[in-house]
Amino acid sequence: MTTLQTSHPAARTRAALDAATGHLLDLRSPRGWWKGELQTNVTMDAEDLLLREFLGVRTPRETAEAARWIRSQQREDGTWANFHGGPGDLSTTVEAYAALRLAGDAPDGPHMRAAREFVRREGGIEASRVFTRIWLAMFGQWSWDDLPVLPPELMFLPPWFPLNVYDWACWARQTIVPLTVVSAHRPVRPLPFDLAELRTGRPAARRPAPGWETFFTALDRALHRYERRPLPGLRRAALRRAVEWIVTRQEADGSWGGIQPPWVYSLIALNLAGYDVDHPVMRDGLRGLARFTIEDEQGRRLEACQSPVWDTALAMSALLDAGTPGDHPALVQAAGWLLGEEVRGPGDWSVRRPSLPPGGWAFEFDNDGYPDTDDTAEVILALRRVAHPDARPAIERGVRWMSGMATRDGGFGAFDADNTRTLCTKLPFCDFGAVIDPPSADVTAHVVEALVAEGRGGEAVTRRAVTWLLKAQEPDGSWYGRWGANHVYGTGSVVPALVAAGIRPGAACVRRAVAWLEAHQNEDGGWGEDLRSYDDPAWVGRGASTASQTAWALLALIAAGERSPALERGVAWLVDHQNDDGTWDEPYFTGTGFPGDFYINYHLYRLVFPISALGRYLRAVES
Repeated sequence: MTTLQTSHPAARTRAALDAATGHLLDLRSPRGWWKGELQTNVTMDAEDLLLREFLGVRTPRETAEAARWIRSQQREDGTWANFHGGPGDLSTTVEAYAALRLAGDAPDGPHMRAAREFVRREGGIEASRVFTRIWLAMFGQWSWDDLPVLPPELMFLPPWFPLNVYDWACWARQTIVPLTVVSAHRPVRPLPFDLAELRTGRPAARRPAPGWETFFTALDRALHRYERRPLPGLRRAALRRAVEWIVTRQEADGSWGGIQPPWVYSLIALNLAGYDVDHPVMRDGLRGLARFTIEDEQGRRLEACQSPVWDTALAMSALLDAGTPGDHPALVQAAGWLLGEEVRGPGDWSVRRPSLPPGGWAFEFDNDGYPDTDDTAEVILALRRVAHPDARPAIERGVRWMSGMATRDGGFGAFDADNTRTLCTKLPFCDFGAVIDPPSADVTAHVVEALVAEGRGGEAVTRRAVTWLLKAQEPDGSWYGRWGANHVYGTGSVVPALVAAGIRPGAACVRRAVAWLEAHQNEDGGWGEDLRSYDDPAWVGRGASTASQTAWALLALIAAGERSPALERGVAWLVDHQNDDGTWDEPYFTGTGFPGDFYINYHLYRLVFPISALGRYLRAVES
């Protein structure tokens, strides 16, 4: 660590920070919250059209506008990707193609022909993921006999028994339960066209099935036999329990968990169970989708989720890092809004922690069943710095709940404690997305930061979490990022937490992290990591520079006490790449839903994290 004079005028950095904070304040809702668009991929829009077709509520206008958006996202090679600049994705392209056929696009159109050639080249429908083939089966384009069975009798397995529904992560659990209903009914509502042109006629290549996978393949065969003749009384009782489970978990805004997958499958399952589209539960569910819909000059698109609690907490911390006083009216109003979003009742997390009093915060506007430790940590970090007279009791409830969600090994998952059984990951059904919620470095780091800020650094729960983080450091000095891309996010989260917890900036673990960040700085001075790093180690720490990832790296370097050329070049990158309106362009996706499968472009990340980084930088160099 060396003392270094800034290589660019501090006044220019201050001007960049002021422009960014001004823009951020302008984005605030009149009610006090912030929410940026949560951009994903066109499967959301394709599946929305397919859902409406299945329920018989699809309109010409919705279809035309969604199709316009889907076409706008097709690349020159005819494919659709899961993130900006990523490779074409087979299943996403199949679903987009099916939606465009539904919208009336002729299969011999140039854009459709290009998509079809890619699909067939990649193995056709036969090689697509199970979720895609479930959608196709519901419309007679795939056989239910060729899909894994999900029997509703799963609902009768007790929480201690392997493969019970609480062994799945909350997002998977809320999807699996309605899919058991769909699987039992095996609906077929034919489309007015056929998708035979997307088939190759060749069976999909299957992975070798050693060990448990061999067992589950045999189990799936047995379940298929059972499906042909289930026990009538048991099946009726299982379906009744699954439907009751679904209905009781509908949120106030009509959603399920505030996320798309359980939402659409719950509507389909309830419709199959006899709920007409005019039933209040169905009506609320369909109406709620409008809140997640964005329409602009490119067409109509659906957000997979919305993140107002997360965005508001990050925006508040950014403004505070920039020097905004804690009694600023915008911050006080935002704090009041967050206090109104506190989750005060039990949820599925109570299954593993039945004696833990509720508290904490969820990600979305309306999600009372699934608070998470990550949001709770960030909300605590923001609220404690704001002069709101009612904040302290909520903070203390949040700290108590968050601390009680530690896993047996000391780390923290996001939504559940000890959601680590891997058996369900080996089911033939599980070929897409993370289905369990084990501890992660980024979540554990945020929890540690919040606990230390609240004076709990010496408590056993914090010490065990710090030990977990030290053990989780990668051999190259970085940390894996579960909810952000990827090692830059993990490292940018962990280093500030460790230093806050009392690890010296000169400690070997911190020095190795700094060395890793410096080694992966781009020539232009920024940092970036392509999402392919989740699958291909060659991409770890490599990618086009982005504002959010550059800020993550800078937050780690600042916490580590760096006054180095790497730090200065990173700050200069942010200052030099800022737009006139105070924002930064960031087409790249830097958020992670499911590593390897589903990614997010949080439109507010490009603003809140650079503000925090520039604010902390100026405070460090001016002190």
